[in-house]
Amino acid sequence: MKAPFRWDHYSDQPYQLKDKKYKKAHRQKEWLSIILTFFTALLILPLAYLLSFFIPKRKIDTNSFFALGVDNNKELSPPLLQELGIDHILVRQKLWEMKNLPKLKEFISTCKVDEITVNILQDREHIEDLDLLKKDLREIFASLHVARFQIGSTINRAKWGFFSVNEYLRFFKTAYDLKQNEFPNIKLLGSGVIDFEYHFTAHTLFNLCRCKYDGVASLLYVDRRGAPENKQMGFDFLKKIKLLGMLTALSVKTKNKIYITEANWPISNTAPYAPTSEHECVSQIQYAEFMVRYYCLALASCNIDAVCWHQLFAPGYGLIDNRSGINKRGAFTAYQAMVSFLKGCDVVSFSSKSGHYILTCKKDGRIIQVHWSLTKITIDKKEFNAFDIYSTEILQSTLQVHNTPIYLVKTETDIIMP
Repeated sequence: MKAPFRWDHYSDQPYQLKDKKYKKAHRQKEWLSIILTFFTALLILPLAYLLSFFIPKRKIDTNSFFALGVDNNKELSPPLLQELGIDHILVRQKLWEMKNLPKLKEFISTCKVDEITVNILQDREHIEDLDLLKKDLREIFASLHVARFQIGSTINRAKWGFFSVNEYLRFFKTAYDLKQNEFPNIKLLGSGVIDFEYHFTAHTLFNLCRCKYDGVASLLYVDRRGAPENKQMGFDFLKKIKLLGMLTALSVKTKNKIYITEANWPISNTAPYAPTSEHECVSQIQYAEFMVRYYCLALASCNIDAVCWHQLFAPGYGLIDNRSGINKRGAFTAYQAMVSFLKGCDVVSFSSKSGHYILTCKKDGRIIQVHWSLTKITIDKKEFNAFDIYSTEILQSTLQVHNTPIYLVKTETDIIMP
């Protein structure tokens, strides 16, 4: 990245943009787009909110729902993906590191997975020079034989290079026109808004740009609120999903597909690798708990097509701490257990009464329930087999349910559903 933008190799994101005059000057140039963002949100968000109470559920392919971010520049043993049972990964291609494209191509060839999404990360040079962007995108699309590309990321943070939604739309349209004219078989994900800032999302989905998305990419972090059930402006994670789902359903700019392409929690005592301050960090136990609950809530919504956990290798927020070898965190085993229980399942029902959450799914002739509770409760497992978050069987007949999800499994023919 060229000055004044700098990349933080510890947390795999840009440093904060310190040049306030630079930011102010570029935002002033984009005053019209900023006004359009405000009025679009003012018109669209209230309608989408009212309709979100009636949003229909969709049939989700849970074989590709569980996805994982993998950095090709870090040591990776493909058997780790097989160990986790992952068939869908996301990798990054930085536009300012086109020299690494052959390395990414080689890496992709070693990953024996069914689905690969390539996240194309922008820099200011490519945002300003659309001819250069077109040239490099053409090279990427021609070199990487994958079906899906995310065009741009974190578009509502100046440190990532964009100063307005209109800048992003011009950027995306370059990719869209290239697809239409030369690469009709690829799919392009767009929007790329981080956090619960749907005023930007609304503008990316309701505009006059002559372009369309094959699906919406959202970086729906909830880590700054603590647990995924916690609320922000009255919205918990499920309500955020429903509002995003309705925005997507109402827009003529996109197919009704939503991919959460980044989510995680920063891990305590990992500075400078953690992407936030220590205040937002959680313990490794909480990290595993929140991750599984995040996935279960997203699955229960029946409106998210994939959640891509960010990521496999990362000392500050990944499933593996690779500062000195390959050190699998407890979350690695928790992710593996979650995939083994829920990948390929059908969602039957979901309830959340008095802080007790129950996700019920059907898979291979079995009923699988995931239980967790915000307050300590006791339940009788009856004739279910019980397993903890790491897939270790629980032999007691009476179960203590709290923050850590547990799995209850029973053959479907033996169950009388209420």
